Amino acid sequence: MLFFPNCKINLGLKILRKRPDGYHDLETVFYPLPLKDVLELLPASSTEPTFHSYGLPIPGDPADNLCLKAWRLIKQVFPELPAIHIHLYKNIPTGAGLGGGSANGAGTLTALDRLFNLNLSREQLLQYAAQLGSDCPFFILNTPSLGHGRGERLQPIPLDLSGYTFVLVDPGIHISTAAAFTLCTPHESATSLQDIVTQPIDTWVGALVNDFEAPMLVLHPDLKKINETLYAKGALYSSLTGSGSSFVGIFQKDKAPLTSPFHKSYNYRILP
Repeated sequence: MLFFPNCKINLGLKILRKRPDGYHDLETVFYPLPLKDVLELLPASSTEPTFHSYGLPIPGDPADNLCLKAWRLIKQVFPELPAIHIHLYKNIPTGAGLGGGSANGAGTLTALDRLFNLNLSREQLLQYAAQLGSDCPFFILNTPSLGHGRGERLQPIPLDLSGYTFVLVDPGIHISTAAAFTLCTPHESATSLQDIVTQPIDTWVGALVNDFEAPMLVLHPDLKKINETLYAKGALYSSLTGSGSSFVGIFQKDKAPLTSPFHKSYNYRILP
């Protein structure tokens, strides 16, 4: 069974406060984009699942991959769940703020539900996804949403950006989300991101802010050139996504650059 987990971007990201449990309360707008991995699940005759990845590299121990963690989580609830072979082809870069790992974990939950007819409700899938990671529940809904809490509390919002073209630029710098949080200072905000994104895009500049962006630009000054180049090429709005290191530029359909204006080591993609 084949699935195609897609990436997301964050339109604004506010770090509001640190919680007693060590996590942070935040506010962000999640928006899905059609850059996709390929996830294949096959029944196995073995007693333990296997995992193989291809395409872009995935750092860390494969045994800790969220796809396997998703299988183990469902196995606790359904002890009769058989083992599977998991094959993952990576197109979404890791550590880039695009949620690729979270998409794969949530995709595995959905795939297991369909492959083995578990009849899980959306609410159950959301609960299991939240146990895998803060961004995972978004990929169960996979629709523009306002995120609160750790990002797992979701409110779908009517945001349609299909009339624009998105340019993703991945500089190939892997950024740890946990490390990124240590560089940010939480602060309260009176303006809701939902109020900002309902306004015309050309009003977002200066108002729709990702709190990770300023410290990331200090830590990696070269990232500033990406932002400047996107605006110079006609972006209506440009920002770091998630905790980085990718930038997203939003262009009018007929204004997006057709070829990369960046150094060839940057991963540059135009998405509808």
